[in-house]
Amino acid sequence: MAAETSVTPMTLTTVVASTRPGRVGRSVADWFTTRAAEYDRFESHTVDLRELALPFFDEPHPPALRRYTQGHTREWSRIVEASDAFVFVTPEYNGGFPAPLKNAWDYLVVEWQHKPAAFVSYGGVSAGTRAVQMGKQVVANLRMLPIGPTVSIPFVNELVEEGAFRPGKIHETAAEQVLDELVRTADVMRRLRGGTY
Repeated sequence: MAAETSVTPMTLTTVVASTRPGRVGRSVADWFTTRAAEYDRFESHTVDLRELALPFFDEPHPPALRRYTQGHTREWSRIVEASDAFVFVTPEYNGGFPAPLKNAWDYLVVEWQHKPAAFVSYGGVSAGTRAVQMGKQVVANLRMLPIGPTVSIPFVNELVEEGAFRPGKIHETAAEQVLDELVRTADVMRRLRGGTY
């Protein structure tokens, strides 16, 4: 275990998918980012798609070419390129994920490749699980590695007090499982990207 502490930390980016006023997604993401910061293998930070404010995809060239013309695309590319793993915090809208999340995925191609992706979903009785099912298909098509463990939060509004998400033990345990898996897969995928595996 002592040898692991000398390894360069990996960057874990938690993405807030919902951009609507009154959302609870930011509070859920803040909890998860704080939880992830307890892992010395990760440098953990949050990207809020509401703050990032990407317009609907507006590049004239296919993203695989990386011939970006817009400043917001170059900034998003820099963030994703520098990340070793992702957690997407998403609600479920009409059986799927929010449009801003799909838009954020569609902006880039190469930067996503060979990086693990996890999901934290929330909502009512379904806890956003259908959004996760659809999201895993998209990230796999981007050549990311969707991991198995997830955090699913049903009836999320009952767990938000004064704007802060108050997780139960089941959520804490699920988050630990997600983070443990992300540590393992992100380490392997980083070596794969570097050609040292």
